[in-house]
Amino acid sequence: MFPKYDVIVAGAGHAGCEAAAAAANLGSKVLLITMNMQTIAQMSCNPAMGGIAKGQIVREIDALGGYSGIVTDKSMIQFRMLNRSKGPAMWSPRAQSDRMVFATTWREMLEQTPNVDFYQDMVKEIIVKDGKACGVVTGLGHEIFSSSVVITSGTFLNGIIHIGEKQFGGGRVAEKAATGITEQLVGLGFESDRLKTGTPPRIDGRSLDYSKMEEQKGDEEIVGFSYMDVPKIKAEQQRSCWISYTNQTVHDILKTGFDRSPMYAGRIEGVGPRYCPSIEDKINRFADRERHQLFVEPEGFNTVEIYVNGFSTSLPEEVQMAALRQVPGFENVRIFRPGYAIEYDYFPPTQLTYSLETKLVPNLFFAGQINGTTGYEEAACQGLMAGINAHLKSKNEAPFILQRSEAYIGVLIDDLISKGTDEPYRMFTSRAEYRTLLRQDNADLRLTERSFRLGLATKERMTRMEEKRDGVEKVKATLKELSLDPVTFNPYLESINSAPLTQKQKAMQVLLRPNVDLKKMVGASAQLAETLSYADDEILEQAEIQVKYDVYIEKEKELVERMGQLENLVIPDNFDYDKVAAISNEALQKFKKIRPHTLGQASRISGVNPSDVQILMVYMGR
Repeated sequence: MFPKYDVIVAGAGHAGCEAAAAAANLGSKVLLITMNMQTIAQMSCNPAMGGIAKGQIVREIDALGGYSGIVTDKSMIQFRMLNRSKGPAMWSPRAQSDRMVFATTWREMLEQTPNVDFYQDMVKEIIVKDGKACGVVTGLGHEIFSSSVVITSGTFLNGIIHIGEKQFGGGRVAEKAATGITEQLVGLGFESDRLKTGTPPRIDGRSLDYSKMEEQKGDEEIVGFSYMDVPKIKAEQQRSCWISYTNQTVHDILKTGFDRSPMYAGRIEGVGPRYCPSIEDKINRFADRERHQLFVEPEGFNTVEIYVNGFSTSLPEEVQMAALRQVPGFENVRIFRPGYAIEYDYFPPTQLTYSLETKLVPNLFFAGQINGTTGYEEAACQGLMAGINAHLKSKNEAPFILQRSEAYIGVLIDDLISKGTDEPYRMFTSRAEYRTLLRQDNADLRLTERSFRLGLATKERMTRMEEKRDGVEKVKATLKELSLDPVTFNPYLESINSAPLTQKQKAMQVLLRPNVDLKKMVGASAQLAETLSYADDEILEQAEIQVKYDVYIEKEKELVERMGQLENLVIPDNFDYDKVAAISNEALQKFKKIRPHTLGQASRISGVNPSDVQILMVYMGR
């Protein structure tokens, strides 16, 4: 019934969709198996993409030739560039999406991707022969063979949903859990554990009084996520979000349900996300806080459904309703669906290599929440990398690996496989030591050429990147050469309270002043405007960032070069750590369990001291 495939992808969430697209666009024959064809790329939680550090990840996915940025641009109902008041390393794009358009667009793009086949069924077992993964067995009993298998199970592996004292199996509300895979993998020697996540109630927007809330509009300039020309909404078409707050009365009502809370009654064993806690967890942990912020987010253009961001809960339904009705603007609220918690299996990611292939079973790859992460963006980038590497493995080619200095994606994967995680992992800018280099504005300059050489990024994408890069260099050369005339330029400087020029000065020097903006400089100087007429806003912004932050960028590049010495020292796969004297017992155990690929990775394993790495380096030198 089925041919042999190069790559089988199990699960069609954000990780599975990116994995299928990447492998297929590289030339693999791909089968995407999902339990429900109607929920491909479902936004199970909030209807948004991007945010702090997550926006950088989406732009990296786009620069590499993934689909998430394009889908987000096509489906957005609001766009905001967060942290504009800070330096460009902190700027993070975020978009509210139309949930239904997002999923529909993803499915359309996958259906238009040659080499992707679809099948609706549950994967209950991985076919393992001679110690290697070579296909899957489905719930209907089909054996389907492939060269590589990518598991992107999300929250479905033995998923249990909790609402107050009620609990039932499910991977999402109204969708059944997936069974069989955990038990099989544990039998093969894998270590598994449980994690928990939650979601807030969905409510009827017609029952809210928005006059009691603060309006949060989108940006006047919609930058978007994709480096390609993707049709986007106009600024005036954006839907507003709204902000309200809990209060002491809300907190007191929520506390009345604590005795029936699955979290406090011990029915939930899995650890929840630290940085996206439930409302009951927030009022318990931060008892001194009089109120907590709630973001009222529309689910789309053509629906009244609202997502209450900040009110994730698994308390009984009547407690949820009573508490919500004490929130300003929610006095007459109607609930479409109560909030709930979901508990699911994951596999600690120290069991993976940098390519996201499992160490125990070659040709088997994990991506997304199965690796202990939380968030669409974290899942999508893992799916992209697993899809690329599953394709390469099926062709017996070397894996595609991104370093920490190259991408947030590299930081995420290195963190996961080197340190592991015992709580849902979320990306932050603070996790990246080279964040001045890893900005959202330059992901194409960093990554597109590597992806093009691999065969994933298209020629069109490569050409656009080269035009941007060449344009930026031309602008910088012009700024070095062109002198500004005090007579015509001083009015602009005076308007921003900057000292006027007393004589002609190079444009580069003027740009280095605080509060000076390159676009406004061009507007204030006819000579600059004429000379730089070829440069669009993106090129001008990139040139300005490179000029203003040159010192910091160069310092980070030097740091990357110094640290690169450790990254280039590869530890043989069969290295015998027991022969290395004087290494601490904790380091020895971690080295043997994780088996780091390089000394750089070894240095980042939690519990390993610099002295352990030095001893290892000396021993390898022998």
